[in-house]
Amino acid sequence: MIKLFTKYCSVGMINTAIHWIVFALSVYVFSQTQALSNVIAFCVAVTFSFFINARFTFNASATALKYIGYISFMGMLSLGTGKLADSCRLPPLVTLITFSALSLICGFLFSHLLLFKNR
Repeated sequence: MIKLFTKYCSVGMINTAIHWIVFALSVYVFSQTQALSNVIAFCVAVTFSFFINARFTFNASATALKYIGYISFMGMLSLGTGKLADSCRLPPLVTLITFSALSLICGFLFSHLLLFKNR
């Protein structure tokens, strides 16, 4: 499990960079709320993450049903983080750090224990 988590973290670093860049553009260039910005950034980054992790980390097939499950689970986490950040008026950097940590841990556990468990 440590080896899988290490691979997942490697993909996660690239995924995090994608997420943060899209989030920053959405908040600072397009003046969107943190909730919407986090969801937009999530959609871009999670698509990358899903396909690379399916192939590279879990050596599994990336089916449409698994993609929908992953997007749904992680999307709720993303939206919830953004909504909480908006209601607490947290700085965008705090939102990004919080979501990055939550998505790394929750995303790995969801992928490993449920989504790609038949590895």
